[in-house]
Amino acid sequence: MPNSVAVVTGASQGMGRSTAIRLARDFSSVVLVARNKSRLEDTAAEVRQAGAEPLVVDLDLSDRAAPATVVERTLGTFHRIDALVNIAGAVPQIDLFEMTDEQWDAGMALKLHGARRLTIAAWPALTEAKGSVVLMSGNSAIFPKAPYAAVGTINAAIAALAKAFSDRGITDGVQVNSVLPGPVMTGRRRSYLEHWAPLHDMTVEEAIEKFPQKAEIGRFGQPEEIAELMAFLVSPAARWMTGSTLRMDGGEVKSV
Repeated sequence: MPNSVAVVTGASQGMGRSTAIRLARDFSSVVLVARNKSRLEDTAAEVRQAGAEPLVVDLDLSDRAAPATVVERTLGTFHRIDALVNIAGAVPQIDLFEMTDEQWDAGMALKLHGARRLTIAAWPALTEAKGSVVLMSGNSAIFPKAPYAAVGTINAAIAALAKAFSDRGITDGVQVNSVLPGPVMTGRRRSYLEHWAPLHDMTVEEAIEKFPQKAEIGRFGQPEEIAELMAFLVSPAARWMTGSTLRMDGGEVKSV
């Protein structure tokens, strides 16, 4: 899309990075938001190679002032926002009875409130462009469990938040959806398996093979597969899809 701008948070690694690179094929400019500047510069090089002009914004979205700064820098450089994809936010998998208030607050501040504040800050520009928003949730929103209670709670809140934004978007002409990925093989996932494997007398490679069996899926998803779904959701082909919560999980959720 000529003269079109996508903003992607969490763009320094994993699904955010893959999404930013994928959107570079469809948008003329891609704004890359995350805390790690060196990793963002690596993503920017691939975005440029894919054909889009990148803008690196290395900010911590848990900072209340950061979302407004992202929007100011984006509009100051490209003068518009056509799509916003909120992916930033890693929530630690700690048991319900062991998580501290500080850990709960940190997870909420980045993944939930960061996305909320950025979407609100970008909303006037999105309204003007009749743009699209995607918020990243996760399957734990559907089946929260004690070992990762914070992840499930925050993901459920994000799915509800997306639904609320989509309701306002019907009036304002902004499309909003949320995505619930299942187990995806990101760098963070591999780090978790490096910890998990020795506890179960396995090598990491054995864990990569066995863990999907434990979750009753054929294999781990790949970040690039989630990126394709994100690209579809912010494309003209998905324009009538709004207020939807989409699972892409290899069949992990067994309910209808």
